[in-house]
Amino acid sequence: MSELQDKATHLLGLHRDPTLLTVVNVWDVISARVVADGIGTTALATASHSIAASYGYEDGEKIPVDLMIEACGRIAAATDLPVSADLEAGYGHPVETVRKALGVGIVGANIEAQMRPLLEAATIVEDVVAAADDEGIDFVLNARTDAFVLAGDRDRGAVLGDAVERGKAFLDAGAPAVFVPGRLSEEEVVTLVDAFGPQRLTLIGVPGNPPLDRLEELGVARVSYGPMPQRVALTALQELVEEVHRGGGVPDSMRPLN
Repeated sequence: MSELQDKATHLLGLHRDPTLLTVVNVWDVISARVVADGIGTTALATASHSIAASYGYEDGEKIPVDLMIEACGRIAAATDLPVSADLEAGYGHPVETVRKALGVGIVGANIEAQMRPLLEAATIVEDVVAAADDEGIDFVLNARTDAFVLAGDRDRGAVLGDAVERGKAFLDAGAPAVFVPGRLSEEEVVTLVDAFGPQRLTLIGVPGNPPLDRLEELGVARVSYGPMPQRVALTALQELVEEVHRGGGVPDSMRPLN
């Protein structure tokens, strides 16, 4: 258990460091090893959408929870780096799901609030943190608010206000970080960092967001990439198929795998 706690402490330290933590999400052992071997990689994070897709399931907790946990465990066993898992909304039982994740070597997780009533969402955060504490682990819960993802055509200022209110409630409930996915302006990022404090906000790296060096200057803790790394990999596969059918072959830029 001390090794697990050491990894959890290290992962939390990476979030608290003023240097922006960037994590290119993985979905199986080979993607984990490739990313872990990349220069600059200090931690790994899984992508639930990508893991589900690799098993033939749609996103949105369609994959059986034990299969998701098994996949996360295989990834954690394949590296010495700390691994955070995307556990969606907890598969109906967030506390039990986090306990299962801890049991396979996961030391952090995204848990979606999905715009549940705020008190209910904050209670889930509090319960998850307490369960990890009971195991003696400083679990790095990245409490997610979908205020922007589910905003629809609502007033942007009201949506930002919701994200601030919910994120502060999650921090008060014990979450070390708050995940606010979506395309955000620099002004919105500044508002969120001012509300949460430096090195508490985590974002997703989507086109249109401020560049990484600017996010670091603004005090963002972490940027992850969700299902996009898998899409990049599959795009390269599609391009290979097209090139082969044109009479070509593998590109000269192909690298060997260790």
